[in-house]
Amino acid sequence: MIRNQWYVILESREVKQGTLLSVRRMGRDLVLWRDTKGTVECMSDHCIHRGVALSAGKVKGDCVECPFHGLQYDGRGRVTVIPANGKDAPVPATFQGEAFVVREAHGYVYLWWGEPREEYPELPFIPGLDDTRLTYGTWRDPWNAFYTRAIENQLDVVHLPFIHYNTIGAGNRTIVNGPVARLDGNILRVWVDNEKDHGQTPRRPDEMPVPERDAQLTFVFPNLWQNNLGPNARISAAFVCVDEQHSILYLRFYRRFGRLPVVRQLFDLLTGLADITIAHQDRRVVQTQRPFVSSLNGGEKLIQGDLPIVLYRRRREQLQKEAQAPTA
Repeated sequence: MIRNQWYVILESREVKQGTLLSVRRMGRDLVLWRDTKGTVECMSDHCIHRGVALSAGKVKGDCVECPFHGLQYDGRGRVTVIPANGKDAPVPATFQGEAFVVREAHGYVYLWWGEPREEYPELPFIPGLDDTRLTYGTWRDPWNAFYTRAIENQLDVVHLPFIHYNTIGAGNRTIVNGPVARLDGNILRVWVDNEKDHGQTPRRPDEMPVPERDAQLTFVFPNLWQNNLGPNARISAAFVCVDEQHSILYLRFYRRFGRLPVVRQLFDLLTGLADITIAHQDRRVVQTQRPFVSSLNGGEKLIQGDLPIVLYRRRREQLQKEAQAPTA
């Protein structure tokens, strides 16, 4: 994982008022709940007293109550009450669980994966996707693969005619011109120009014309992606890390049409089924990749068409190194 980054970990609607939610993210077991104001709270799903899962307990006011001995934890992970010692007894400062900073935006819950700080950077999101004229439906798809493998698959412009030969890759366009890929800070944009093989040599990235249209693919670090289908439709995904061998894709189909409730439900169903069908064509193959965790120097023999993946890996490694560097 890249430290000191905001990661989308789930959708806001999954955290219900008055209910504890147990999830595994970044290899950690977490419990989430909403306080009396509706604010999402998050901490390690582990009672520091006797080690039981807090998610087996209940929400009590702004706190989560342990099911074993009734200890209550606030949103900062501090134990506020130890019932066996008396409700008014002071709680030792050592009774401190691990809490995580979380925020909500764009229908997602973001978790800060890093050291606490007084000021946090802005929450990442796909530029333009917060247009209020856009509506969307979401499908949740679990993969037995590390989240970087799933991300790289969506930046891979070479695989389309093979994995998706009867869907989005139909047409046998096996020649990959370029591709043109540009990294601007934490935003990677990719322009796709594939064509049928008539014996021609693929054009190099520096031989490609300057793009005049919006990029087909956009990735925003650390885990958000978009496929731009045109002015009225986009597909996006949040690649959520469960652990080194599992991830969850939150797939959304954004559109500027079909806003009436009945029509919206129909579009959500049809586009969701299409997105899942295509994603499962990918999933079948990506789940076989080894090692589970990809890296810049992982021993693979890359080709020209893999440029977006190379840029992704370089930036990811750079961000990891920056997070490890000592601060002044």
